[in-house]
Amino acid sequence: MTQAHPTSGAEPEVDCPVTLEVLGSVYRADDFDLPLILEQILPLKRAQLAAYLYGKSHMHKLGLKVARSCERDDLIRVAGEIGSVIHGQAHLKPSRPTPEPAPQLRAKTPPGQKKVSLAGAAAKPAISLGGSAKVRNFD
Repeated sequence: MTQAHPTSGAEPEVDCPVTLEVLGSVYRADDFDLPLILEQILPLKRAQLAAYLYGKSHMHKLGLKVARSCERDDLIRVAGEIGSVIHGQAHLKPSRPTPEPAPQLRAKTPPGQKKVSLAGAAAKPAISLGGSAKVRNFD
């Protein structure tokens, strides 16, 4: 059995608005470098890139980061009403994380309640399945 191997490098999808090199640099960029890379892309092309990435489930968050650098009108121009949604989601304030309660070494028992300790609990009584209580000796 023979396998066919591509003779050229990987190619971006047909609907990808930028070259594979630009897409790779955007994908690998950290939060510091991403704005520098995005400002080198033309505004409409950047909006197209935001919509493209937003539509990919594994690059959805990256699409929102790119969309933060786009004008709302540009996103609407390239993606229609979805562009407005992308712009809105990109500019939502992140929700505040719920503070975790500080761990306590010992929980205090509220007044009027008894403390429960399982460490010194008595053994449970044997469960009877019915039948005779005679002890049989098989010697």
